[in-house]
Amino acid sequence: MSLYTDYLSEIETRKTQDLHPKPIEDGALVAEIIEQIKDGGNEHREASLNFFIYNTLPGTTSAAGVKAAFLKDIILGAAEVAEISVDYAFELLSHMKGGPSVEVLLDLALGDNAAVSVPAAEVLKTQVFLYEADTDRLEEAYKAGNAIAKEMLESYAKAEFFTKLPELEEEIKVVTYIAGIGDISTDLLSPGAEAHSRADRELHGQCMCSPEQQKEIQALQAAHPDARVMLIAEKGTMGVGSSRMSGVNNVALWTGKKASPYVPFINIAPVVAGTNGISPIFLTTVDVTGGIGIDLDNWVKTLDANGDVVEDEDGEAVLEQTYSVESGKVLTINTKSKTLSDADGTVLKDVSAAFTPQKMEFMKAGGSYAVVFGKKLQTFAAATLGQELKSAFAASKEVSVDGQGLTAVEKIFNRNALGTTPGKTLHAGSDVRVKVNVVGSQDTTGPMTAQELEAMAATVISPSVDIGYQSGCHTASVWDKKAQANIPKLMKFMNDFGLITARDPKGEYHAMTDVIHKVLNDITIDDRAIIVGGDSHTRMSKGVAFGADSGTVALALATGEAAMPIPESVKVTFKGKMADHMDFRDVVHATQAQMLDQHDDNVFQGRIIEVHIGTLLADQAFTFTDWTAEMKAKASVCISNDETLIGSLELAKSRIQIMIDKGMDNEKAVLANLNKLADARIAEIKSGEVPALTPDADAKYFAEVVVDLDQIVEPMIADPDVHNDDVSKRYTHDTIRPVSYYGGDKKVDLGFIGSCMVHKGDMKIVAQMLRNIEKLNGTVEFNAPLVVAAPTYNIIDELKAEGDWDILQKYSGFEFDDMFPKAQARTEYENIMYLERPGCSLCMGNQEKAAKGDTVLATSTRLFQGRVVADTADKKGESLLASTPVVVLAAVLGRAPTLAEYKAAVEGINLTKFAPPLQKPLDVKSVHF
Repeated sequence: MSLYTDYLSEIETRKTQDLHPKPIEDGALVAEIIEQIKDGGNEHREASLNFFIYNTLPGTTSAAGVKAAFLKDIILGAAEVAEISVDYAFELLSHMKGGPSVEVLLDLALGDNAAVSVPAAEVLKTQVFLYEADTDRLEEAYKAGNAIAKEMLESYAKAEFFTKLPELEEEIKVVTYIAGIGDISTDLLSPGAEAHSRADRELHGQCMCSPEQQKEIQALQAAHPDARVMLIAEKGTMGVGSSRMSGVNNVALWTGKKASPYVPFINIAPVVAGTNGISPIFLTTVDVTGGIGIDLDNWVKTLDANGDVVEDEDGEAVLEQTYSVESGKVLTINTKSKTLSDADGTVLKDVSAAFTPQKMEFMKAGGSYAVVFGKKLQTFAAATLGQELKSAFAASKEVSVDGQGLTAVEKIFNRNALGTTPGKTLHAGSDVRVKVNVVGSQDTTGPMTAQELEAMAATVISPSVDIGYQSGCHTASVWDKKAQANIPKLMKFMNDFGLITARDPKGEYHAMTDVIHKVLNDITIDDRAIIVGGDSHTRMSKGVAFGADSGTVALALATGEAAMPIPESVKVTFKGKMADHMDFRDVVHATQAQMLDQHDDNVFQGRIIEVHIGTLLADQAFTFTDWTAEMKAKASVCISNDETLIGSLELAKSRIQIMIDKGMDNEKAVLANLNKLADARIAEIKSGEVPALTPDADAKYFAEVVVDLDQIVEPMIADPDVHNDDVSKRYTHDTIRPVSYYGGDKKVDLGFIGSCMVHKGDMKIVAQMLRNIEKLNGTVEFNAPLVVAAPTYNIIDELKAEGDWDILQKYSGFEFDDMFPKAQARTEYENIMYLERPGCSLCMGNQEKAAKGDTVLATSTRLFQGRVVADTADKKGESLLASTPVVVLAAVLGRAPTLAEYKAAVEGINLTKFAPPLQKPLDVKSVHF
């Protein structure tokens, strides 16, 4: 059997799934295909030719290398293919996006054969994905007097690769399609359970929305061939929960435009909209594809004669529709006037926010990557020619307000800004390129990040990045055939690229499945750092961290940069005193509830939450920052005091040293260097040279929220409210209820303690509660299953050393075994405690799930429909979110506890405590650290 016949067999298998041939990334297969193309009598010649032209992946894949070399042979006359002329070979090279194709084009352009050097140079003038090896060759040739090199540099200095692109259409006709009522989670667009297929774009595309909705979209396209389908979240926000490049890819696959005729299943330019706009991290992903994201604002709060908001019997604002976007409506977007109009030409909405100069450049260039690389290329060319840079791109917006202080995030952005006006202090609203210090890639988006790196022809991590980390947490639960096929390949790619990887491709250190956010929280050792990670919960308690799509992660890894506006901030402070029986998780939930009470709207959405939480160490503070993703915030910044920050850095050093001791450092000793940087930062703080990050006293905030700890008198639960008559109110994180609401009789089918929202202290709370119950009853019996997944291995090691793991083992009916990991996902649970492998576990929803229709009480973050638990025909699955002690007690009781039961159960338990920084911190130091 040859690789080609294996490929044909795979094609037949895919036909049974209604799929086309998979795009080719293997150079050895392309080499076989080329031999069959050369053989004029080969029975597979015609098919091979089509595979070569239309089905070979570009960039730095091995397939692209072999394809580029053959096209070079055709251009030089060393090979002849009747169907591929020299001009056509150049056209094919022009669609291969860098790497081997640029190397070939440079070989041709800088050679002595004018017949090929001129057309090669013309193709190169359209390319932007050039790296140092490429630009170094150009510079060397120019200095040696090569006229073609000079001509190319002059073209780059004018940015003709951008200026000669077609302008945006003045009018874009769209036809509306309501994908859902209320917030649309990215799980609808790219379900976590289908994460294994994300790198196979056509296969993954089958999971968007539902087969019925896909047919409805196709019907609209057939009825309106001159319009683009606009996917809408009616009465909600589009793309909440995660950045999901795979979600945007799916939307583009069904509703966008083909990026290249020679690259299959890569579409760009989707149009998405929401009554409440687009989730910030999702909108960034839309920009990556040159798409359009519109805030419709088509439902507004009803006001009475006095201008007050009219409320219904439940105290909810009554909404009225200002215009309809029901499925099938034809609307027009005017990119000049920046308006949305109906079929009669009546302007419905100003959409200027969707058409800023920068966003329009992304649309024109086919995505934000091309603009980022284009700017770098133009800057290089001007400098090489000794010319003044005359940027062809819109000037970055620089907002500087005299006499106004800086928020914490403004200080971080100013410190890391690149290419801004020297000496100018920037405030919120400024567009900034920034240095990225830490980059995290997780394992269900990692294969896509690898694809993006290959597509942009990147081969090594940027030297300006302090550390890149590739996790294995999202696929930790089950080592099934899909994981076995995807994860080792991913780990090798990332390890070769220069990242520290959770799994060693050489097998020399134990595979780590630690939750990526917890690892990033440890390896971030600068409170002024900028972190980018491939997960929406990339929210660190040091620095400012942004969850990002796989493409933005790839760009940060390749360039060490990110570009974004400086966001506005909302200041969160605390007053009062935590009740002894309360856990810090309840403070987190109460923050959301009190914010909505104080402002009658989610002022956190799309902004930075600056939380003044200085008495909590990084692990505990992370519980708050992690939850800010559910608050729909863009990111968060923790304001810590000096002593606490030093303690957090010492903790980080110990965790980093554990990684070093396990053998995870690489030849560049990036982990060891982090500890040196941590020592330097501690010295700065102790000397007073650079204290812990704080905002200026005269900083300007969009809003302020003061959380009253005295009001938090019972555990708080985030409820998906699955039976709310208003479907738009279901599955939001805004319904926060006290435990007494449930009256002690709400049945709980499954408890889950784990994911990124728990720390070592939570695991100790579980152990303490088991001891208490055992002392009271003689033993512990569960009336509902309890799944426990520690976030990291080092936490388990510390629990073992401190004697807490013994009690957990005693009452577990299942304990993970790394020597024999599970090969199948669990679908049924007994009334026992399961000690699962460290990792995301049930929270991710891509492997383990609760039984359909279950009511789950969990410490995790996700309550979206179908994420942790799916519905049955008769019963909706519910994922309620609460603190660790509430979940443990509910699993023992088989129901939500009463307040009295809860208070009795936590008597003497060391809960995670907190006191506002400005108060004398009495007895607030946690025994857990």
